[in-house]
Amino acid sequence: MGYILQAENIDKIYDKHQALTDVSIRVPRQGIFGLLGPNGAGKTTLIRIINQIIAPDNGRIIFDGEKLNSRHIKKIGYLPEERGLYKKMKVGEQALYLAQLKNVNGREAKVLLKDWFEKFDLIPWWNRKVEELSKGMQQKLQFIITILHKPDLLIFDEPFSGFDPINVNLLKEEILKLKEQGTSIIFSTHNMSSVEELCDNIALINKSKKILDGNLDEIKQSHSNQIFSLQVDNLSKPLENILQPVAALIKQENGSDGFIKAKVKLEKGYNANDLIKHILPNVRFHSFQEELPSMNDIFIKTVTGKYPHEMKKEDLKIHLQMDTE
Repeated sequence: MGYILQAENIDKIYDKHQALTDVSIRVPRQGIFGLLGPNGAGKTTLIRIINQIIAPDNGRIIFDGEKLNSRHIKKIGYLPEERGLYKKMKVGEQALYLAQLKNVNGREAKVLLKDWFEKFDLIPWWNRKVEELSKGMQQKLQFIITILHKPDLLIFDEPFSGFDPINVNLLKEEILKLKEQGTSIIFSTHNMSSVEELCDNIALINKSKKILDGNLDEIKQSHSNQIFSLQVDNLSKPLENILQPVAALIKQENGSDGFIKAKVKLEKGYNANDLIKHILPNVRFHSFQEELPSMNDIFIKTVTGKYPHEMKKEDLKIHLQMDTE
């Protein structure tokens, strides 16, 4: 499938501030690529370079096999974090105007817009002024305008900001449909639960440098703490004794249903198969699952060097830089 976009060794300096330092990313075709990082890390600068709003000082962008150029603008749709609409224009009039700026002819644009307006409950607002729309409705309108010309690459910068949970789910469903239809997507957000739900691959930028990238599942697996949750019964002896020397018992709960729920950590040199083989003669299994760190924990560990549970209160400044829904 290859890559829809490659950024190679991108540098950008504003005045004396280094916004990007030798940043390279590769965005696979027909997938959702998470562009992550704390506030001020350099994500927005990279997005602006991809959109040809600004130019890099060094490096290059390859789009669809060619060096990025002005012809590619119509193949990219960009929904910025800072929204911008003409407040005094009527909603439908503005949507038609912006669609035609993206080379969608008027007749086709009106048909497409009516379909999307119906899906997003905006039909009653077609002849109302934009300033009468709520913030959430304005965001829906800009989402529609961003995707209407069916670009090859979509860039969403905090697309769920300000949405209630119902509309967040609505947008997530539409983003996943766009992916299924073959669109490539760059998704920039601070919300790590959305990253886990949507993204196939990610890159993490911090203090102008890329510090982590790759397939999401592989990244999570590489951060394994070797912790497993078990549900067992019919123990021949105490679970703590059964586990030795393969694993250590972290936590145990005796359920009212007679099952024992436990969290265990493998000792060095042992794997999951060793654990199962070792304890199987002495228990009956009902469930067995590895507990991988969340993307939120991996984000914080990669940026600060510590997982949240290892940090002191004064170390938790990173949380102030991450938005929540």
